[in-house]
Amino acid sequence: MAVPEGLLYSKEHEWVKIDGDTATVGITDYAQNSLGDIVYVELPKIGAKIEQFGNVGVIESVKAVSDLFTPISGEVLEVNGALDNDPAAVNKDPYGAGWLLKVRVGSAGDTAKLLSAADYEKIATD
Repeated sequence: MAVPEGLLYSKEHEWVKIDGDTATVGITDYAQNSLGDIVYVELPKIGAKIEQFGNVGVIESVKAVSDLFTPISGEVLEVNGALDNDPAAVNKDPYGAGWLLKVRVGSAGDTAKLLSAADYEKIATD
């Protein structure tokens, strides 16, 4: 299970990379592996206001349909449109080509409620 350093993680198995006032969000390697082959991703509309740990979409695999939660609040700037044609990119590269959305960070304080790579790895392997 890959848990890259330099990202922050939620207990719901999402990751976030903060770059200035923009955050890129995706699901972790643990999450994509648990879901199995991903066949569909539904993401919020650009411009949507989202709240930390709120539901922002749905991810469907051959095993299950699961809600997607955001580790950070703010405004949706971009969604990964490539997932419309290739949702399996989330399985192949969850920290790269399989990213889900980009958000203008609403509150810098949100990061205090997230986990480091080491802390996330502890809960993901329990």
